[in-house]
Amino acid sequence: MHPSIEQIYNAHADALYAFLLNCCRDEPLVQDALQEVFLKLARNPSLLQNAQHTRAFLLRTAHNALRDLTRRNATRVTYEQRLLEQSPTLLLPVFPGEDNDFRLAIETSLESLPEEQRSVLHLKLWEDLTFSQIGETLDISPHTAASRYRYALDKLRDVLRPVYEERR
Repeated sequence: MHPSIEQIYNAHADALYAFLLNCCRDEPLVQDALQEVFLKLARNPSLLQNAQHTRAFLLRTAHNALRDLTRRNATRVTYEQRLLEQSPTLLLPVFPGEDNDFRLAIETSLESLPEEQRSVLHLKLWEDLTFSQIGETLDISPHTAASRYRYALDKLRDVLRPVYEERR
């Protein structure tokens, strides 16, 4: 009879954890890597059948998981930094004669909305979805979608009204 995932965990988790922590000194990353190892085993218990030395196999698997997570994190950090440097615009490009200051005020106002309201507003205005479709997309009720939309519009109105009136 083969050992259960719980037995394998109890027998090897501390050693794997110590090894991984010694490799990178990033406890959250080590925990993620350890979780990856045991998820992999839980999904495919037959992985250990061909291993001559269980601990050696687990150490190699853990090291590979740590390496993969480190690469993914580095890629994510690089991508996030690039996005921050680009400062993407929420609106379409500026056209000649358009009031760039008012446009900037709109973008700033949109960015200041809570994510829940901003996502509903985007789906309603840019994707032209109904509140039912928005609710389905975001896994919320249509009523919640409608109220978040109203809250977003109220906030935008409060912020943008003085800017608009100043420009008139």
